[in-house]
Amino acid sequence: MQLSYPLSPPSSFKGRCEKNGLVLFDVIPAKAGIQYFYKAPNTLDPGFHRGDEWSVIPSQRQGGTESSVRFRSFYVIYIICLVHLKRGEDNVIKEEKTLFLKEPERRLEQQIKDFINDNEKNRRTELGEGVYFEDPLIGFASGIDPLFQEYKNIIGSFHFTPQEIFKNALKDKGGDFPESKLEQISVISWILPLSDDTRRNNRKEEQFPSKLWAYSKDFGEACNSALRRHITSYLENSGYIAVAPLLSPGFRLFRDDRAGWTSNWSERHIAYACGLGTFSLSDGFISPKGIALRVGSVVTTLKLTPSERKYRTHRENCLFFRNQKCGKCIRRCPAGAITEEGHDKDRCWKYMNSESFKAKYIEYGLQSTPSACGLCQTGVPCEFEIPKVRSNL
Repeated sequence: MQLSYPLSPPSSFKGRCEKNGLVLFDVIPAKAGIQYFYKAPNTLDPGFHRGDEWSVIPSQRQGGTESSVRFRSFYVIYIICLVHLKRGEDNVIKEEKTLFLKEPERRLEQQIKDFINDNEKNRRTELGEGVYFEDPLIGFASGIDPLFQEYKNIIGSFHFTPQEIFKNALKDKGGDFPESKLEQISVISWILPLSDDTRRNNRKEEQFPSKLWAYSKDFGEACNSALRRHITSYLENSGYIAVAPLLSPGFRLFRDDRAGWTSNWSERHIAYACGLGTFSLSDGFISPKGIALRVGSVVTTLKLTPSERKYRTHRENCLFFRNQKCGKCIRRCPAGAITEEGHDKDRCWKYMNSESFKAKYIEYGLQSTPSACGLCQTGVPCEFEIPKVRSNL
């Protein structure tokens, strides 16, 4: 810390600040003769008063022969206040860590919500105003939940378990994952619901996504990735290993003969394991805040209490599988990729990679490859909630 000195001692001066024989500060010369750095010892004398005179004694070890320099306690008070502020910050950090250990789930939920509510990455600055996402939903799962192993049969043998995520990530860094930590692994998943105006804007579209929707998929996913990095850093700074699977070198998006277009870490399936919702006829994910959303996750060695999965089947939130009456997403799909048999991933992919679809993205000023049109996620009963069964559907 720096302090402007009231006098002008030699710039080479080095010594100690004392009161009543008690060493209060080490005084280290700065480059300018009138500025000094003060390094405080662990114990400070609280018995100071405005107007007291304090002595800076030249250090004999440094060959100092200058006379003692006197200065008023006003400046010492300033230094002591700075020291106490630093101590206060340290106490806050210790208190935060204590609270984190007592209720890590609530603290993580707050970190995710604060990021979405406060971070500039969630500001729609490219289009003037607004946000990409509304308040998120958060869930947790144990890394040794048998469901993660079942995904190897449901999705494909290529789909990673949380343990494999860790082993691969640490292997890339030249380390090994300690077997003793296997049972401590937890998975954190979050739902980022798209903003109301984005959904309304996309409802009226029939062929291509609206500009708001396209930007929310592009820049919104950049926000999601920033959130992944934020939570990873937060956990690492708290003393735990953490990996964001979609940001790890081993993540792959590819076409499988049996599963079609897929990946080795499905954010939607992870959200299902964390109790955040179920699947739809269109292969979307219906959460308590609907199907118009993005999903993210982080795997960590912090042991967390798993969230309850309140559904009985993996398609329970979809009206089509509850009463065979909705199917509105079938009519909303411009590619004809959704039928009563389900979602044709190849047909969907072909439409999104068509020249007309790419041209629309270029028209919007976007250069990235389109990831979805979102028409099946808007203008449907499950757009922003789990739909209730209605007799007139």
